[in-house]
Amino acid sequence: MAKSLKTLIRLAKWEVDQKRRALLALQGREDELIAHMRAAEEQLLREQAVAAADGEAGFLYGAYAGAWLQQRAQMEDLLAELRRQIEAARDDLSEAFRQHKTLEVTQANRDKRAREEADRKEQNFLDDVGLEMHRRKDREGG
Repeated sequence: MAKSLKTLIRLAKWEVDQKRRALLALQGREDELIAHMRAAEEQLLREQAVAAADGEAGFLYGAYAGAWLQQRAQMEDLLAELRRQIEAARDDLSEAFRQHKTLEVTQANRDKRAREEADRKEQNFLDDVGLEMHRRKDREGG
């Protein structure tokens, strides 16, 4: 049984590592999307400056701004979905870690009980040896 528990612990640790990697990948995608959104905002500011400086470019700016607003809404929706996925991944990781810890604590308790049992048996053996030596001494001396 102890061997199977150790196997379960290794499997649980692997699962925690997998869930941690999945969470990090989602967080990386979130960071990339935020950086892309910032770059798009900076581009919008540059286009506004060009439109303000040039009347003809200002005419085209309206179409650009409309498309940009639509793109921003899509990115915000994507960001919201990514954040929901990140939260779910955090919950999954937390649960996997909790299961891993439970198995580790169970194994530690089993190991402790086994050590205590071995110590108790050893002490009983030593007590028996000491008692036998005492009896021999009494027989020889008495």
